[in-house]
Amino acid sequence: MKQDSFQNVTYSVDCEDYVHVVEFNPFDSGDPGSLLAYGGNNYVVITSCRFQEEDSTINGIEFKTLKTFQHGARVDAIAWSPETRCDTLIPHLRFCTAAGDKTIKIFTSDFQDQNEYKVIEGHSGYINDVVFCSYEGSEIASVSDDHTCRIWDLVGNQIAKFMLRSPGMSVAWHPEEAFKLMVAEKSGTIRFYELTTNQAILSLESMQMPLMSADWCLRNAFKVGAVAGNDWVFWEMPRSSYPQDNKPVHPDRARYFRWSKCNENLFATTGCPGKTNTQLLIHHLGHPHPILVGTAPVGSGLSWHRSLPLCVIGGYRKLLFWLTEM
Repeated sequence: MKQDSFQNVTYSVDCEDYVHVVEFNPFDSGDPGSLLAYGGNNYVVITSCRFQEEDSTINGIEFKTLKTFQHGARVDAIAWSPETRCDTLIPHLRFCTAAGDKTIKIFTSDFQDQNEYKVIEGHSGYINDVVFCSYEGSEIASVSDDHTCRIWDLVGNQIAKFMLRSPGMSVAWHPEEAFKLMVAEKSGTIRFYELTTNQAILSLESMQMPLMSADWCLRNAFKVGAVAGNDWVFWEMPRSSYPQDNKPVHPDRARYFRWSKCNENLFATTGCPGKTNTQLLIHHLGHPHPILVGTAPVGSGLSWHRSLPLCVIGGYRKLLFWLTEM
């Protein structure tokens, strides 16, 4: 690992417009590369990318645009469906978005001519996060500034609604805890709901505000992380509802927290976009300082590759990738 290192971006890809959101597909879709979606002011682009770290025949990055969807509004969040498959006779693509017009949009495609989308209305405030919350990809959870978390079927019917005490900032589903849902509120509280009874069963407190982003560790379902105020915050359930550890890292407030998908002790945080640059920090729980420091012009979004210690953020006409040692 590199200690207190500053590292320029490992790879960059040009885009046509500002990138608000970027998400690697966390599920195995059978594609030889990794599916990556990014969204801008009125579009979503689905791409495939491969890196030399996973294929020695590639020089750097191999990046291919597979499909572009008109969105009609700013893209505020993207979630991949576990149904997405590229290795079937007829490929199947499904993802959903939170749109700037306070709707959820579900897109389904065969990557060719069969394309459809469904608009779900119901939230009265901006939607901050969405996630598919079942093995079959048949249900979607969303959280909003309207102080609710709602669960929908793919037709658009509301299955459940949880009243929150502040805006909902993040929502997460874990395949090893298939009947639980994590909901993080701006006030600093993270609650877990039992989906079979629609009851809250556990809560965590960050002790800082505002909580802007939280994530549930894919590699270890006992670990939860967040950014609140200037700090990153970490819990290890079920030890305590109070943080196991926290550290101030972003002087101008933190914006995103994401666990690595290949290492349970590795995570990334970003600061709120400043006048010029956004700071990206990659941390390891066993190390007292960030192991990688990067900057990007007005960066937004944050996502980790499914099997590499590599994360990506968006920005003005760019996708920016950082690779770190584990």
